[in-house]
Parts: sequence; C-alpha cells; structure tokens
Amino acid sequence: MEQSDKREQDEQVQAGAETATDELTDRVAAEFAGEVSSAELSGEQSEQVVLEEEKAKDEIDIQIDLLKDPDWVVRREAAITLGEMGDERCVEPLCHALRDGDWQVREVAIDALGQIGSPAVEMLLKLLRDWDVRKYAISALGKIRDERVLDPLMLQLRNDEFKEDATNALVELGEPALTRLVAALKDKDELVRKQAVLALGRIKHADAINPLVEMLADKDWFTRLTAAAALEAIGDDRGRDAIKPLTKDPDMVVRMRVERILAKWKKQPANA
Repeated sequence: MEQSDKREQDEQVQAGAETATDELTDRVAAEFAGEVSSAELSGEQSEQVVLEEEKAKDEIDIQIDLLKDPDWVVRREAAITLGEMGDERCVEPLCHALRDGDWQVREVAIDALGQIGSPAVEMLLKLLRDWDVRKYAISALGKIRDERVLDPLMLQLRNDEFKEDATNALVELGEPALTRLVAALKDKDELVRKQAVLALGRIKHADAINPLVEMLADKDWFTRLTAAAALEAIGDDRGRDAIKPLTKDPDMVVRMRVERILAKWKKQPANA
C-alpha cells in the first residue's frame, strides 16, 4: 500500500515538472519566434529605465551625503563626482560646498559647477550678494558660457575688492566677453577702464587691437601703460606702430616700458 502511494506521488511530481518544463520551453520558443508581445517587452524596457534612473538618483544622494564627511579628501572626491554627473540636483549642494573649510574642496566645487553649466547660473547669481562666497561664485560663473553671466561679472569690475576675480572670470570666458569689455573701455569709471584693458590684453583677440590703440591716449598714465602692455601681449604689427609715440609720453614709467617693448620687438621679425 505504501509503495502504491509513493508511486502515485512520484508520478504527480514528474507530471508537474513536465508541465513546468513545457511552459518554459514554450516561452523560450515564443521568444525565438518573435511571438512575445510588444507590450510585454515595452513593460520590461520601461522597468529597466526606471531602475536605472532610480540608481542614478541613489548615487547622487550618496555623493551629496559624502559632501558632509569629516575627511576633506572624501568631500573633494564627492564634489568632483557630482560635477561629472552634471545633474541639476547637484547644484545646490555644490553651492554649499563653496563654503567648505578646505580650499581644495572649494576649488573642485567651482570646477564642478562650471561643468554643470547653465543650470547653475541662477543660484550662483544669488550668491553674488553674499560677501563670504562672492569670490567663488564669480570664479564659477567665469566657467559657464551663458549670456546671463556677463553683465553681473562686468558689474563686479566696479568693486575694488573683487575686481581681480571678475577680470579673471571674464578672461576665462574669452571671446563671449569681448564686446562687453570693449564697450567698458569708454566707461566713466577709471577702474573699470583699467580692468577692461587688462582683460583684453590677456584674451589676445585681434578685434581688441583698434580699441586698445585708442586707449594709448587715455588721460590716466597707468591706463596708457596697460594698453601698451596689452598690445604687446597680442603682438600685432598695428600695436608696434601705435605705441611708438609713447616714447615721448609725459610719464617716465610709460616711456621706459614702451622703450623696453620696442627693443624686444626689434629683436623679433614682423608678425612673430
């Protein structure tokens, strides 16, 4: 009797296994034959996309938390990673990182915000109102080629404490800042004119040559001096000819600098 019951159980198990195997075989065959419904596949693909998005969100949260780690090296690496992710959610925590106690963390946070680009502009412009982080916000804005950054950076040229930071940022922007800087050469504020001359000399764009030549007649001796130095940096023949009259400039410092520039150019071939 017991053997008969056992035999029946074995037969039921085998039948169940065969049924499961048949279902699996049918499923595999359907996939190879292309008979799996598109709705079913679409559902699987959508689920995969959602999972990947959730994974990315989780990774961002992890890196944001690491910005609070007591070890500056960990915070630095987290800031670098957030910049590489380039997600808008990274902007606010990276802006907070501009207040980090370690300068190396602040530096990579600036670069990271530059990598994220335009999504970071609005918050960085707000930070210009905060004296404690204005310097770092200016530097970050200089890494973002967005029309919205130009006027705020030009405005900082009027600020004696942050004018150098603003000049550096405008130089880093390069050609996009050219029009604003050329216009600033006619500004009533002597400080703005000087910084604009310095920036144009460092950008070294040919379109700045004629405006800089005009600055050689500026009433301020230092502006004339920096204009001559800017033309030297650009190295165009028009600059060589334009600064020659300054060998008779009323200011001795200007005369000496121009004589050195001309002596240096004399040793070089034209258009060198």
